[in-house]
Amino acid sequence: MKRLHVHVHVEDLAASVRFYASLFGVPPSLLHVDYAKWNLEDPRVNFAISQRGGEAGLDHLGIQVDDAGALAVIAERLTAAGAAPVEQADTTCCYARSDKAWVNDPQGIAWETFVTHEEIAPTANDKPASCCGETSCGVPSESPAPAACCA
Repeated sequence: MKRLHVHVHVEDLAASVRFYASLFGVPPSLLHVDYAKWNLEDPRVNFAISQRGGEAGLDHLGIQVDDAGALAVIAERLTAAGAAPVEQADTTCCYARSDKAWVNDPQGIAWETFVTHEEIAPTANDKPASCCGETSCGVPSESPAPAACCA
C-alpha cells in the first residue's frame, strides 16, 4: 500500500500545527520542536511540516511505500522513464530511519520515494533547526534536485 507524502516548510510551527490539526481534525502523530507529521488514513497521506530555516512553502512531494520491493519497483519505473533516481540507503532523517530514492520532476519539484524502517526519538545532542546527522537528510548533494528536509 502506498501513501502520498507532502512536506511543507513553515514560518511558525506552532501556528501551523494548530491550523493543520484543525483542518485534519486530529493532532499530529509526531511532534518535535522543529517538525510535525500526520499519518492520515482519510485522505491517505503522510503530511509533514518543518521549521528548519528553508523558505516557507512546498519542500518536496513523495510516495511512502511499505517495503523495499515496492521501493525498487518505483525506482525501476523512474529509470525506465529516463529519470535517474539518487538512492539513499539506511538514512536518518526527519526522526526516522529510511531507505529512499530521489528525483526531480520536469518542473524541478523534488520527489522522494521511501520506506521507513523505524521512528527515531530525538536525543540531547539534536539541534532543533536541523534533522541532519551523520547521514544528511534530503536530496543528496550530487543530485540536481534542491535540498529537501534539512536546511
